Amino acid sequence: MNKRAPALAQAAFGGGRKELRSREGASYVLLGLILIFLLFPVYWILVTSLSTNSELLQLPPKWFPFHISLDSYAEVLRSSVFLTFYRNTVIVASGATVLCIIVSIFAGYALSRFRFRGSNLLTLIFLSAQMFPTVTLVIGLYSQYQALHLLNTLYVLILASTMTSLPFSIMLMRTFFNGISKELEEAAEIDGASRFKTLFTIIVPLSKPGIMAIAIYTFLIAWDDFLFGLTLVSDIDKRTLSPGLSLTYLGEYSANWSGATAAAATATIPLLIVFMFLQRYMVEGLTAGGVKE
Repeated sequence: MNKRAPALAQAAFGGGRKELRSREGASYVLLGLILIFLLFPVYWILVTSLSTNSELLQLPPKWFPFHISLDSYAEVLRSSVFLTFYRNTVIVASGATVLCIIVSIFAGYALSRFRFRGSNLLTLIFLSAQMFPTVTLVIGLYSQYQALHLLNTLYVLILASTMTSLPFSIMLMRTFFNGISKELEEAAEIDGASRFKTLFTIIVPLSKPGIMAIAIYTFLIAWDDFLFGLTLVSDIDKRTLSPGLSLTYLGEYSANWSGATAAAATATIPLLIVFMFLQRYMVEGLTAGGVKE
């Protein structure tokens, strides 16, 4: 019986390994199916942009482009309207990112270091602002910006995108500042440094992951904005990419699907670059802000 024990143990161990491998194989298959489901819209955009409109209307549809055409990309890159949309989007996204970083640093530091009457209520207001859909704020913002004579300008889009990103950004920076020891500020104060100098020479460098996270977050929101660009701006030379492309290539009675998808694929290049090269900063910022030593 003692001689059979190792054999039984080996058989049981081998059966466990086979079961583990089968589970891993099923997990990989499931992940592969999910990946195909998520990437298929991207693939179909590329296929549509490389086809002609006449080929897109054929039934059954062609799942693989047999005749690749770059005419739509050439037409988009030659279009002065598309380049105007692109320039406006770069200006709005960059301006909203810089403004959101500045406001988030000061507001997050104030909520973290100063205790004043109503500070908890103010924090609750910032948190509750994330609960409301953006579409519910459009009417109030439209009236407010109209009174300030900011409609049909790029400034209004910068302010609107910044407003959308601020609640989350302020709370994230507040969390980062809470995780930084106050003893560093006290030591700097003993050395004669002012609070502003301490903030920008000690606190801000230690909060770089959080700043990078809110910068990426704000840039993506501003670049992908459709609602504000459609409602707050009516001049075509002030349009951004999302509303501009939908109004230019997709009409009521006809649609240039090949041109629209080519423009969309070209417009997503900056987002892909940001995601590919700065994704780790986004993850580091979101995870580091949730840990307190």
